[in-house]
Parts: sequence; structure tokens; C-alpha cells
Amino acid sequence: MTVTNLEIADSRRRQRLNAIQRSLNARHARERRFRLLGLGAVITAMVLVAILFASILIRGVPAFWQATLTLDIYLDPEVIQVDERPVRERGESPAQYRERELAWLSQLGMVNWNALIDEALKDQLPGEIESRQTRDLRALVASGERFALRNRVIEKPELIGQTVTVKMLAGANVDVWLKGNIDRSLPDHQQQLSAQTREWADYLKEQGTIRNAFSTALFINTDSRSSPASAGLAGAFMGSLFMMLIVIALSIPLGVASAIYLEEFAPKNRLTDLIEININNLAAVPSIIFGLLGAAIFVGYLRLPLSAPLVGGLVLTLMTLPTIIIATRSALRSIPPSIRQAALGIGASRVQTVFHHVLPLALPGILTGSILGVAQALGETAPLLLIGMNAFVANVPSSPVDQATALPVQIYLWQGNELRNFFEARTSAAIIVLLGLMLSLNATAIWLRKKFETRW
Repeated sequence: MTVTNLEIADSRRRQRLNAIQRSLNARHARERRFRLLGLGAVITAMVLVAILFASILIRGVPAFWQATLTLDIYLDPEVIQVDERPVRERGESPAQYRERELAWLSQLGMVNWNALIDEALKDQLPGEIESRQTRDLRALVASGERFALRNRVIEKPELIGQTVTVKMLAGANVDVWLKGNIDRSLPDHQQQLSAQTREWADYLKEQGTIRNAFSTALFINTDSRSSPASAGLAGAFMGSLFMMLIVIALSIPLGVASAIYLEEFAPKNRLTDLIEININNLAAVPSIIFGLLGAAIFVGYLRLPLSAPLVGGLVLTLMTLPTIIIATRSALRSIPPSIRQAALGIGASRVQTVFHHVLPLALPGILTGSILGVAQALGETAPLLLIGMNAFVANVPSSPVDQATALPVQIYLWQGNELRNFFEARTSAAIIVLLGLMLSLNATAIWLRKKFETRW
């Protein structure tokens, strides 16, 4: 039985169709695998980010609430033996009045404020407290609270002789003990507090004298080594604010102007090619190199003040410039050439074409890249360590030339603090504050982008 040509052709056609179908099935399978891999990568990244944020929040949120005592303190005139607050007399020079005021402040500085706090604590505790237990008693209250009490009297000297209700931070170890961050089953020699102080802390917690309250000290106080419970972020926050203002004032105008010149006006030759290569290379340079450069030039050669936001801002400006230049050039390149040709065709000059037509359309991308570059600079630590901004600063800087630290550096310092049980949560709280600032900058970039996209 012979096979006809038609049957042979039909068999070959079916074979080709089967081969094509197998090829399509294989291609569709590869596409499905690629989509699944992409989806898996996105889900994995989101899960890891969620784990990171969850761990930070779980550790950091409790630090925003701190053990606080509410005490009725009698400002005993027998203890606060000071003269009346001086009033400037007629004909008295400012220097003479200031001298008398400093003498009065010195008298207040010599007052035993701890004794007043001790008496208020004794009124809240059962039984007779002997003088040898004073050290255990004072461990209940943060050591820096005596200065807060002194400052309250300085503001209102008429309070002397009255009983005032004062909220005071408990000691750092007391806060850790009451929050359960210390194993209570450990023997006494491994505990950070004496047995008597632990007993008193639990009693005051049961009586409601000690409660967890929102810690404003974390935001309004500076760092403190003598009173860890009073340590705050005010100095670091202001240092970061001054640095960011310097970065914004310098890096954005310089970066945008440089990108406009290189993209729109600079001739294409070996020199501009070399500049472009160097800019791209600088964007990939580790940030610590910029810290070495800043320490050598700004501190070593120009003699600018060490550990000042001015130097930190200049170093971060150098680090941010390549990012802003690259982002701005990308935004300018995204504008269609037809826009430039149309503007030139109706008689606009080169400058008018760029600033009246190209730049407004590229503004959303420029703003986004600039703000993201500034946000990245906000979180840098390594270059700031090399210019001395890891020094302990107990005052809030009032200008960019005052000594200060920064939020990332403060996080670094707290992470290495020996009182780890207390500062581990404090460090996570500071990270939350820093992330909040960075997310705010990113949200601002998105908002500006949407606003200018709608406008243009």
C-alpha cells in the first residue's frame, strides 16, 4: 500500500505544528517561570523590609515611654538658703547686674537638691529609711532630675517654701527593671540595682507613683553620660538640621547648574568626556573617602572648627554633588529633542530654550533626584566620624559653627554604650526618628514630582 504525496505533506505539516506548539509551550513556561521568579523576588524583598521595620518598631516604640515618678516635693527654705533673686536697680550697669545674678545662681548651685527629692521619696515608701540607704534611694531617680528641679526654682523663685508636684524620670536601671528587660531570677551580684532599690521600685510601681509616660526628654534633651535616663536627641537633631540646610543650599544649585551646562551647553570633546567619567566615578566612591577629604581640606588646611555642622555639611555636599548631577542630566535627557527644535525654530535663543522650555519639563525629575540625594546624605555616618562629629556634645548647637553631632552618629554612639539593656531600645527609637525624617523627605520628593507633573 503506497503513501500518497498528500498524506506525506499532511504528516510534515503536523510535525511542524507540533514543533511550533512545543516551542510555544516552552516559551510560555519560561515566561511563567520568569514572572514567578520576579514575583518571588518582590515578595522576598518586601518580607525582608517588613522584618527589618518590625524588629526596629518592636524594640524602639517602648523606648518612647519611660518610667516616670510623680512626687510632691516640699521646697524647704531651710535647705534652699539663698537670697532673693536680684532685680536690676536704677543706674546699675548690665555687667554689675549680671555679676549679682551669677552670684545668686551660684547659691542655687550649692543647694542640696537631692535632699529635697530624698524627702519626697521617703514620704512615698513604707517604713523608716536609714541614712546608709540613701544611695539605694537615689538610684530610683535619674541623676539629672535635680538640675531640672533647680531650673524650675530659677524660673519661679516664689515657689520656695511651697510643695510642688513634679514629674521626674526614673533611673535608667529602674526603667529597665520595671519593663522586664532584666532577668529577675539572676542573683544579686549580677543585678544592676541593689535588692532594696528593686523592692522600692516594684512598690512604687504598684502604688502608681511610678508610671510609664511618653518621654519628651528623648526629643528636648541632649545626650548625657552622667544621667543616661535623661539622654535625648535634641543636639543631634539640630546638628543634622544645620547640615541638611548647608547641603541643600550648596549641592542643589551647584549640581543642577553643572548638569545643565554639561548637558546643554558644553562642547563635546575630550575634556567634557573626562569630566563626565570622573563624575560617574565619584558617585561610586565610598563615603568614607569624602570624610578623609573633608578632614584633610576643611579641618586640616582651612582650619574650620572640628565637629561642626558647617564641616559636616560641606563634606556631605561633596558626596551628594555627583548624585544630583547624574539625576539632573538624566531628567534633561528624558525631554524629547522636538521640544528644543520647536523652541529654536520659533526664534528662541539657546538659553531661552533651556530655561523656558526644557528645564520646566525636567523639573519633577530634578527635584526627585535632588531630594533623594539629600535624604541619602542625611543617613551617612562614616564621613562624619572622620571629622570629629562623634565627640560628646552636651549642648544644643545654636549655629553651624558650634560643636554638634548628628542623628546617625548619635545612633552609633548609643549602640556602643555600656548600659546596653537601656540604650538598645533607645537606639531603635533614634533609628525610628531618623527613618521618619528620611521618609518625610522621600514623601516630599513624590509630592513635588506629582505637583509639577500636573502643572506642566
